[in-house]
Amino acid sequence: MTHFSGRTAFVTGGSRGIGRGIVERLVNDGAKVALIDVNEEALAEVRDYFSGQDVLAIKADVTNRAEVETAMKEAHDAYGSIDILVNNAGVIRDNMLFKMSEDDWQTVMDVHLKGSFNAASVAQGYMVEQKYGRIINLSSTSALGNRGQANYSTAKAGLQGFTKTLAIELGKFGITANCIAPGFIETDMTKATAERIGVPFEKMVEARVAEIPVRKSGKAEDIANAVAFFADERSSFVSGQVIYVAGGPKD
Repeated sequence: MTHFSGRTAFVTGGSRGIGRGIVERLVNDGAKVALIDVNEEALAEVRDYFSGQDVLAIKADVTNRAEVETAMKEAHDAYGSIDILVNNAGVIRDNMLFKMSEDDWQTVMDVHLKGSFNAASVAQGYMVEQKYGRIINLSSTSALGNRGQANYSTAKAGLQGFTKTLAIELGKFGITANCIAPGFIETDMTKATAERIGVPFEKMVEARVAEIPVRKSGKAEDIANAVAFFADERSSFVSGQVIYVAGGPKD
């Protein structure tokens, strides 16, 4: 498939988990991809994995506006455009509210909200000029509320409002903005959650699958499929939407 031939994607937090799955799908579908991350070891691994392909792996922190600008310019200089932005970078600092520190709160807000703002506001400059763009933000089913995740739930809900506002403001420039809210996805992040609460990951997966209507857990490629739909040039009449990729309906 070459739906994205001639297109350049920029993926934040793209070296592992869902982000890496998104990068792989877009590359396989013909896109040139630049990804940013703060983890040097993971970046080295992803460079090896995509060796010989049109993939730039750049160290940059989404919370640092200057680093995002520099990384996106490098991608634009290398590939000639910024057509697709996927705001995927994220962290968790889970705790019950009475134990949650101000730093736990602020770190999650900065990475998810400030990071997405930085990347989107830089990308829209390129997209408005070329009169084309696809912005895809990663929310979560936790946006509906989740025990021990007051910070994460708030940030992920905020991304949904951010997405709808971008769709309203940028639509006249040929830019769509949409949001994906994953349910339970098997990643390093969910493994870390299992470790934090002292439950074997296999047991966590088993318990969550029992609650999911399709009776299976999600994988990175499930989210990548939704990204590919929103990023497609043929999805130009789909904007300001939030899709829950969770194996069943969500309220």
